[in-house]
Amino acid sequence: MKKKVTVIIPNYNGLTFMKPCFQALNKQTYKNFDVLVVDNGSTDGSAEWLKENGVPSIFLEENTGFSGAVNTGIRAASTPYVILLNNDTEVCPDYVKELVRCIERSPKIFSVSSRMIQSAHRELMDDAGDMYSLLGWAYQRGVGQPVKGYKRAGRIFSACAGAAIYRRKVFDEIGYFDEMHFAYLEDMDVGFRAKIAGYDNLYCPTAEVYHVGSGTSGSKYNSFKVKLAARNNIYLNYKNMPAPMLVFNSLPLAAGVFMKYLFFRKIGFGKDYTAGLKEGICTAKKCRKVSFRMENLKNYAFIEWEMAVGTLLYIYEFSKRQLKKFPLL
Repeated sequence: MKKKVTVIIPNYNGLTFMKPCFQALNKQTYKNFDVLVVDNGSTDGSAEWLKENGVPSIFLEENTGFSGAVNTGIRAASTPYVILLNNDTEVCPDYVKELVRCIERSPKIFSVSSRMIQSAHRELMDDAGDMYSLLGWAYQRGVGQPVKGYKRAGRIFSACAGAAIYRRKVFDEIGYFDEMHFAYLEDMDVGFRAKIAGYDNLYCPTAEVYHVGSGTSGSKYNSFKVKLAARNNIYLNYKNMPAPMLVFNSLPLAAGVFMKYLFFRKIGFGKDYTAGLKEGICTAKKCRKVSFRMENLKNYAFIEWEMAVGTLLYIYEFSKRQLKKFPLL
């Protein structure tokens, strides 16, 4: 039987996570899939482990980042669908089956994001699909919220590429993951491009996966991560928003940058954040900007609406998290 989906796992020094990740994949109720690991020049013994265990792999000589690794895997795959899966995950038995079932509902579905649950706190969400706001903030929907509150499927702004399925042929139309990003916001960027072209990104709550989080970068905030995310945020908006849309959103985007600067300065990463912004502004013109087409005007209008809704949702979820930390007396 010809395989329908390829599970692509980018790896960089992830030996610690290999065994539980593959044990979970071996327990899938749906068997019509291949596995392909793209190793980004690991030095921790994980490349040797992959060879010893006969795992189909592509070994790159150097670290090409998340974008470079998954692009290599997507181009090497021949299946209609690809699942991108972080190495620091453990998928539930029906994970692949549910993602395939969901994406096959319509040819206009580009990606489907799974129900990502915190591995260390399995009653809490890690990601129910990624959202974008008028402030220029991308965020994980549902992060830190009770798992029971995210049982409904629906549209999202972008799938989280840490555990999502994609329709492979759409990449030929909209472009692959932007390797200028290296890592961070590359999934938001490709999801944005898909929406401009008229495709949908969905959330599937029945495809469950436990996620350690920051398995490669090592921490939620660090100098490398803050700088790259700030730079890539400039790329994201410059590439995907036509000039009138950038002008229209300039005030909330500027406010978002200012508030993030204050936050990162408070926790000791202010210089890293501003360095990332400067690099983004200076190098943005090297990015491949999405060409504006009049037939996509309604898609831009819908994207603007989704960003407004995403702003309100962010405020709502942020308020819930704050109330949980500091309950009213």
